[in-house]
Amino acid sequence: MKLKLRAWKKYDSPEMFRDIAFIDFNKKLLGVNYKVSKLTTRLDIETLDKFIIMQSTGLKDKNGVEIYEGDVINCRNSFRNPMTGSGSLSINRDFKIIFENGEFKAKGFDIRLKNILSYSEVIGNVYENPELLEDTKND
Repeated sequence: MKLKLRAWKKYDSPEMFRDIAFIDFNKKLLGVNYKVSKLTTRLDIETLDKFIIMQSTGLKDKNGVEIYEGDVINCRNSFRNPMTGSGSLSINRDFKIIFENGEFKAKGFDIRLKNILSYSEVIGNVYENPELLEDTKND
């Protein structure tokens, strides 16, 4: 899997950048490409502390949208209760994607992210859509 990153600029004009040119951890710099026109891209170099870096999970939701750390997914499904083997469990809620203990997870949902992809969709991220966190506060 190729490492893919995006960066949320926290200060000045908050913005999500999906075209990261480089990260220099020694000099604490981040290079981001700005699309000026269809044919022109500009490289800006800024201090790393102005950004939150998010890694792609390498997975896609049910609509083919790539899932990144910090995204919020809506998970909706009914399935057999794994504890009893009978009846069914129903889920319809939002989860924040986190990286914990060496793997990407839906926070507050003790199941691997790749196991819920077929009935999950990205509905935003915690930086551009902080209101989505209201549904995930108790996680």
